[in-house]
Amino acid sequence: MDFVSIRIITGDVARLAAFYERATGARVTWFTEDFAELRTSGATLAIAGTRTVPLFAPGSARPADNHSVITEFLVDDVDRVHRELTGSGSDAGFVTDVVSGPTTMPWGNRSLLFRDPDGNLVNFFTPVTPEAKKKFFGG
Repeated sequence: MDFVSIRIITGDVARLAAFYERATGARVTWFTEDFAELRTSGATLAIAGTRTVPLFAPGSARPADNHSVITEFLVDDVDRVHRELTGSGSDAGFVTDVVSGPTTMPWGNRSLLFRDPDGNLVNFFTPVTPEAKKKFFGG
């Protein structure tokens, strides 16, 4: 079995897709107006509108109601990404809900925790200790 994606249900697919495109620099692929995917080398972030929920089970998911899942992205320099996402300039400063600025975690990752426009937690991280680097890059 392979873990391949996580899906966020939202009331505004276009807004959330645009946010993740801007935050990650990756392009979203649109399949319908209610469903888009942002693919990375490791997994896919699916973004689906509320009209897709009844296809699975009516009422089974609600937008902007996540209080337990953190979507994580490996980045090459979390401190630089933090400056780009929250700083000034024409292409920056759009992440306004930073939960925790770059912090080195006990397990060796330097993490930036913020919320997307629906309030979902997002973690951009960079391995900084030898053990964390080995976990993600081998060696």
